Amino acid sequence: MKVENYVTLEFSSRSANEGFARTAAACFAAQLDPTLEEINDIKTAVSEAVTNAIVHAYPDRLGKIVMKLRFRAGNELEIVVKDWGVGIADVEQARTPLFTTGSEERSGMGFTIMESFMDTLRVRSTPGKGTTVTMRRQIARRLGR
Repeated sequence: MKVENYVTLEFSSRSANEGFARTAAACFAAQLDPTLEEINDIKTAVSEAVTNAIVHAYPDRLGKIVMKLRFRAGNELEIVVKDWGVGIADVEQARTPLFTTGSEERSGMGFTIMESFMDTLRVRSTPGKGTTVTMRRQIARRLGR
């Protein structure tokens, strides 16, 4: 499938970079003229994906996170968030609402939130090698564009 436009961002797993990633995704998506609701959905999903990488992939050290944003045919936005951290032993269990390996202050709703705001969510992970989260969202075409 033809990729129409893309950007790749690499950043360290510092919590301050979550806001940067969220804003960058919103600015990139703005080229498709999304509604405010669509922008907020994208920002929320990116925030969850990047926060998961920051908190869970590198629990005791800083590491690298790469976020790729692509426009695909038919006004579809694809977002890929990749880390090279500890990985997830059981992806299906991790995608269960309220499941968390973190402290009590973590809700265990990250993947559930991503799923609810995006059209598709794919999670691939290998323990000790990292995790790749791929999300897609169709941006509605509006009249007059």
